Amino acid sequence: MKFFLDSAKLDEIDKAYHSFGIDGVTTNPRHIMVSGKPFMTAIKDIAGWIEKEGITGVDKFPVSVEINPHLDDTEEMLKMAREVAKISPNFVIKIPAIESGISAARILEQEGIRTNVTLVFSPAQAILPAKNGSLFVSPFIGWKEANGEDCKQYIQDIVTIYKNYGYYGKTGIICAAIRTPKQIADCAVAGADIVTTGLAVYEDCMKHAYTTQGLKTFCDAWDNTAKD
Repeated sequence: MKFFLDSAKLDEIDKAYHSFGIDGVTTNPRHIMVSGKPFMTAIKDIAGWIEKEGITGVDKFPVSVEINPHLDDTEEMLKMAREVAKISPNFVIKIPAIESGISAARILEQEGIRTNVTLVFSPAQAILPAKNGSLFVSPFIGWKEANGEDCKQYIQDIVTIYKNYGYYGKTGIICAAIRTPKQIADCAVAGADIVTTGLAVYEDCMKHAYTTQGLKTFCDAWDNTAKD
């Protein structure tokens, strides 16, 4: 399983890359807003960081950039997507799972511009992006679980559908809106390709009360071992 960072903050991206070895980044309008930078400035800064790190290429470090969410016309989506894609070869265009978005993603993939169809909340929504060759599909987890829905079965169903029709391994399944380490584990068990979440959740993955207790036990034993 690959780990992507859900952020547009350069300090978080840099830390996650060098500390945890993240495999890519996903952004959205909220992350851009939180970065405190204008949209173009934020994504150009990420593009510059990629070049500095020497990881140019969507195969080395994909960065999903969401176009203006107000756009609901395919031609308008295409126009902005093409402009964004020119900024970095690492950029994957994030497009919502609506009819005009599916049409735009299909055309972009035919042009060689990779896409990530996002805001997917059902297995049915996940089929067309794979059929049309999108690089990624992003089923959301946290929002559904907050609404009382079971997400393990939802992800397992997408995985099963993709395996049934040869999409598995071609369109990467990114479990998005991850809120807890348990959700990461659930997605891994279900067979998802990727999870994307914030830096704090990855940091929480390395925490466990028994690890803390065990470390204290061993430190106490070390300190009380007979000295040479």
